[in-house]
Amino acid sequence: MCGIAGVLRPGGTAMPPLDTVHRLQGHRGPDGRGQRSFETGPWQLAFSHQRLAVIDLSDAAAQPMLADDGSALVFNGEIYNYLELRQELETSGQRFSTRSDTEVLLAALRVWGAAALERLNGMWAFAWYDRPGRRLLLSRDRVGIKPLYHVASSRGLVFASEIKTLLWLSGRRFELDPAAISAYLDQSLLDASPRTMFAGVESLPAGSLLEIDLTDDVLRTAPRSYWKVPLDPVPGVHDRSPAEIAEELRALFEDAVRLRLRSDVPVGILLSGGVDSSAIAATAGRLLGPGADLHLLTAGSDDATDESAFAARVAADLGHVVGRVDLAFTPQEAIDLLHRATWHHDEPLGSFTSVAHYLLMKAAAERGVTVILSGQGADELLCGYRKYLGFHLQQLLHDRRLVSAATTLAGFTANRSVVTQFSLAEGRRYLPSRLLPPRPDVRGPALAGQAPVRLGLPRGMTVQERQALDVGVLSVPQLLHYEDRMSMAWSREVRLPFMDHRLVELLVPLATDLKLRSGWSKWIFRHAMDGLVPDRALWRRDKRGFENPGGEWLKNELRSEVLALFGEDARMVRYGLVDRAELMRTYEAFRRQPRTGGTIWFKDVFNPLALELWLRAFDDHLSGTVAEPSRPATATS
Repeated sequence: MCGIAGVLRPGGTAMPPLDTVHRLQGHRGPDGRGQRSFETGPWQLAFSHQRLAVIDLSDAAAQPMLADDGSALVFNGEIYNYLELRQELETSGQRFSTRSDTEVLLAALRVWGAAALERLNGMWAFAWYDRPGRRLLLSRDRVGIKPLYHVASSRGLVFASEIKTLLWLSGRRFELDPAAISAYLDQSLLDASPRTMFAGVESLPAGSLLEIDLTDDVLRTAPRSYWKVPLDPVPGVHDRSPAEIAEELRALFEDAVRLRLRSDVPVGILLSGGVDSSAIAATAGRLLGPGADLHLLTAGSDDATDESAFAARVAADLGHVVGRVDLAFTPQEAIDLLHRATWHHDEPLGSFTSVAHYLLMKAAAERGVTVILSGQGADELLCGYRKYLGFHLQQLLHDRRLVSAATTLAGFTANRSVVTQFSLAEGRRYLPSRLLPPRPDVRGPALAGQAPVRLGLPRGMTVQERQALDVGVLSVPQLLHYEDRMSMAWSREVRLPFMDHRLVELLVPLATDLKLRSGWSKWIFRHAMDGLVPDRALWRRDKRGFENPGGEWLKNELRSEVLALFGEDARMVRYGLVDRAELMRTYEAFRRQPRTGGTIWFKDVFNPLALELWLRAFDDHLSGTVAEPSRPATATS
């Protein structure tokens, strides 16, 4: 896991000094720094790299890595199946001088070109200078676990792992992007399109590559897709019984975990006590054998939502001890942490959860755990969120399968799981607007004309299509963003077994009634893990995840800070992004509603606050204007 950056400019023009990149992205790679420059046709190219050493810790694996033919690679991520690829490449005559996955990736690109991407199992963002082919190729992994941003202009192309680096490399101020900001304020969406909140700064889409012909003096920067979230079932899956599918799922999951345990530094696992993280811990323990040094970490606090004791019992069932990380922080500390986390995040935060993750990664660093496995993505693949039950019932009703709908609802009601956790304030995001009173809309005049984002299940869309939308657009990209930034703030590498493309390809198209059945979400996965995961985690009904009292803080302890940030001189008001009168009405209504219940979601208040903190953090890079609307905010339903 590392940081990468690069500049492509016409020959003879001034290049920015890359030493500053090391300062801006040094937290991504404290173990080594490197840079290289190249002259190629009408262009000059420079690469910068900040290394976090995880596989082959020697200097021989430093980057930028050069090949005998003059090709060069800067790479952020891990190629988990590098040993298998290395063996295949050696059979074809390739020779290796390091034990690194970087050298394997460089060889694979030289031998197979862009077709190598289809053979990779991993997470990556890389730039490859193909000197013999006189081209530059940028790529991101299939689901976009690793970030890569770019700015194209008449001055050439700059790219980097983090937006703050691009802002400096570009050497100019940026307008605000109204579509990205509107989607965030309207529906709390981030990373729902290649656009960022800085107009002109774009993310290379997940599962895509950008190939630049270095013999052409005209810069062409249209990426092309090499993979999309699938909707077609795995061949033959319809002919298999649920037991056979569960067996295949278990084997795939075990292999996904096996590959992600490959490391030359200590590996840990985030254990919450739910089925997803417990399955990772149980599988890792089985693969590593008795006495394995598993670094299990769980988040704890002093309030009623603390689940660390439950996680400890699950760990004991697995024969291990879990390290409890106390995430308790005061309201005043929260404001300071929000400031710090916002700088690392590059865009407004989604919730106080990012702060908790920031502290969790700090604790991992203090304990010397460099690589951490997490269960992120499981809910989107296995219909774990409450909304999916609603979508499933809605589709059954659309299809006039009334008996199936009634049976499904009865099963979940009797099981007292998902149905009892419904929250109108959050759930109204997914319900048809005709069934509800108007939602608060605090968007200001600069965002006028931006269409509201619909998050529900429109007629004709299947649950599987909605899952694919979550994986590719609405949910997973935002989770991956904060997971990456908060972990890399402390030079930690997070690996996600559920985001193995083979699991995505199996689970997303799978029939919904294999995911939601007999009152259980993730039904097929629970059966796949039967006998491996302790029953207390496998069949747990009340899993809610780590929570903090952030919503109540906004009402009470942090009221003076909120009012100061929502003042008439607020940057979001000055830019016309927020209607202050409507914001204050929403805030006061939020303060009056009880902790449980109410129709105003806490993010209706938190998001404007986070937006203001972000505007203040990056004010030096903003032009003071909002860009003219040009295209829809997101590729949503």
